[in-house]
Amino acid sequence: MRLTTKGRFAVTAMIDLALRQDSGPVTLAAISQRQQISLSYLEQLFGKLRRHELVESTRGPGGGYSLGRKAGDITVADIITSVDEPLDATHCGGKENCHGDGGRCMTHDLWTSLNARMLEFLESVTLQKLVDDQHANGIEIEGKPATKRAISSSPVVKPIRVTAPNSVFALGEIATK
Repeated sequence: MRLTTKGRFAVTAMIDLALRQDSGPVTLAAISQRQQISLSYLEQLFGKLRRHELVESTRGPGGGYSLGRKAGDITVADIITSVDEPLDATHCGGKENCHGDGGRCMTHDLWTSLNARMLEFLESVTLQKLVDDQHANGIEIEGKPATKRAISSSPVVKPIRVTAPNSVFALGEIATK
């Protein structure tokens, strides 16, 4: 079995999201930039992750994605299978028709056992463990970006009110009063 970029990118993006979720929803554009994954590709992956309820989306300004469950409740197997990544080392997809004529190949049981072990391993690794590993490796996450304030930090400049006449005619009216 070979893990394709779809599974690798999905796991990487989920780690990035889990690392930053305490700061609020995370945009796909930010993940795309940090992990150098195409934004359109991430949109496809996160659509599948959302359908499997691994992530939740928030619309509007300040929106983005957050985890749909606790990081400790999401396994690598959940992530990989949600993006339709096959976890099958058999040539026949587990259908036992390895030669196309309905017969099993001599190594079918070997690859079936490998499938079971891979799935068992991937189910034992949680997203929280991967996040903890990143922290242990010294990964530092930048703080929450400053939220936009409704009140400006610069002083409000009030328009100057001019009481002088603005034309020759207005000047004439003042002079005749």
